[in-house]
Amino acid sequence: MDRRRMTAIGVVVAALGLTAAVTLPSFAGDSAAPGTGVPAGVKATGGVAPEVVDAMSRDLRLSRDQAVRRLTAERQAASALNRLRTSLGADYGGAWLSADGSTLTVAVADPAQAAKVKAAGAVPKQVRRAVSELDTVKSRLDSVGRTATPEIAGWYVDVATNSVVVLAQPGAEARARRWATNSGASADAVRVATSREQPRPLFDLVGGEPFFINNSGRCSIGFSVVGGFVTAGHCGPVGARTTGFNRAQQGTFAASSFPGDDWAFVRTNNQWTPQGVVTDFNGGVVPVNGSTEAPVGASICRSGSTTGARCGVVQAKNATVNYPEGTVTGLTRTNVCAEPGDSGGSWISGDQAQGVTSGGSGNCAVGGVTFFQPVNEILQRNNLTLVTAGNAQQPAQPQAPATTPAAAPAPSPTTGGTACAGTVRRSGTLTAGRAQAQPDGRFYVAQAGAQSACLEATGNGQLLLELQRFTGGAFRTVARAATVDGGAKLTIDGAAGAYRYRITALSGSAAYTLAFTAN
Repeated sequence: MDRRRMTAIGVVVAALGLTAAVTLPSFAGDSAAPGTGVPAGVKATGGVAPEVVDAMSRDLRLSRDQAVRRLTAERQAASALNRLRTSLGADYGGAWLSADGSTLTVAVADPAQAAKVKAAGAVPKQVRRAVSELDTVKSRLDSVGRTATPEIAGWYVDVATNSVVVLAQPGAEARARRWATNSGASADAVRVATSREQPRPLFDLVGGEPFFINNSGRCSIGFSVVGGFVTAGHCGPVGARTTGFNRAQQGTFAASSFPGDDWAFVRTNNQWTPQGVVTDFNGGVVPVNGSTEAPVGASICRSGSTTGARCGVVQAKNATVNYPEGTVTGLTRTNVCAEPGDSGGSWISGDQAQGVTSGGSGNCAVGGVTFFQPVNEILQRNNLTLVTAGNAQQPAQPQAPATTPAAAPAPSPTTGGTACAGTVRRSGTLTAGRAQAQPDGRFYVAQAGAQSACLEATGNGQLLLELQRFTGGAFRTVARAATVDGGAKLTIDGAAGAYRYRITALSGSAAYTLAFTAN
């Protein structure tokens, strides 16, 4: 959905070594302030939790002193930016920090406003479009997001280049440009960039302590709120039941939104006490003392049970991501890596909560891009109160939104033959209720014409084979067949487009081999 968020953002483009425009104040000594949640005897220079400093030192290649100084400068820059946004009004063009976090640049549509920016200690940059105009352009793209093919990874406002960037896979740039033009968006305000990203929701992901959905899927707690916790919407629908890391009964999804958004609220029972901290998966915790939004270019860290604590920088806000399941808008883009097992987890800048893990591209071996759903929107949309390190109370519970995701229609299987031949072959193993998408969790592009597939299964389970075509912003089933005597077969005369096969275990467990051919 289009939330028409005002974008106070940009991407990191400035080179290292720029003269600092935001003066670094002197900071406190090594002793942690009372009530910060830092264990006694552990130093946290400047009041910053040592776990955050250690993670920043590793991932941003900073010394501990540099990490603390950067956080100090970023806090001051965020404060200055809040004042400038108000004083610049309609002439505000966005803002971003330099790569080393020392310089805050603020774009203005009216050169007469440059003096205000300089007076605040930031660097002014004159641009053609105010950020409100860029948001309008992006809203036009969001309005037709359901027509974007999987070759388009997403789009976001890039205030540093005063444009809206559309990400297209290699070879699809011209098609992405036509799609953007057909939306009615101003052509000179849109920039198509080549990207190999293939964003997907990071199912079975944990950031913070793990929890389990319906005794099956695994996600993670984002942040504690009064009465429960927030996490990613793709982790579960309204009504799904959760158990904790110890498999004890925990709670129920009281609100969930995905796609469009990617947030959820889990209401917990009285056996669980929300705490205003995030685990660092190294025997310690990081205190959460608020949810002040960090600017683009700020350092940020993520906690997940698969890859632990990882850090990087905020690259852009109000980003739209075109997942296979549908478009999600209003996400924040980062260069922090993530892997399956990290979904729903906590994003924190210093001691300020930022969001919950949505999805990403890449992994922590080669690096990648990860998106998170901003936490303040989750709190506002659901009337929730963030639990901080000094606040563990539990007042009355909020009401869940009226809308509930619709249940999927029951399959109507048709049987087929068992002779398996095809130019592409993939294998896997499934248990009842689980599903896999092939090839390799992705999709393929086919020309108009005949397509055929067959499935061979061994074991005691019955499998359902579905061919799905990407249309209307999501993959929709165009043909299906259930296994009979260990085999199923599909043949269709299909339209050109992006396709994938989905194999679901209806009962029992089975190993399978899929073979298919497409024009």
